[in-house]
Amino acid sequence: QVQLVESGGGLVQAGGSLRLSCAVSERTDRTDAMGWFRQSPGKEREFLTALRWTGGRPTYADSVEGRFTLSRDNAKNTVNLQMNNLQPEDTAVYYCAASSGVILLPRKYDYWGQGTQVTVSS
Repeated sequence: QVQLVESGGGLVQAGGSLRLSCAVSERTDRTDAMGWFRQSPGKEREFLTALRWTGGRPTYADSVEGRFTLSRDNAKNTVNLQMNNLQPEDTAVYYCAASSGVILLPRKYDYWGQGTQVTVSS
């Protein structure tokens, strides 16, 4: 069973930065792409960014373009999400997920991490 383990959440002041990591236990056809989502209370799960292990530039949502950077470490089966200039509206539980391709819809992802809380104070 494929497992995703996230780390790096926490509390930060507005304007600050955090780095989230997600390690996947194995690479298969169904984990060809890795994505990050977030969800805050009362809201739907929101796509943030995704990329393929095999190359190409990440895809970003407009809400995070220019502030968040997704990178891959193929040797460690890990993706890292660098989040800069965080704002209170970025407060949410952040999830990494794996899919067969770069897809924006959460329901198309086959595997999910447990989620990590990011809280941005004003």
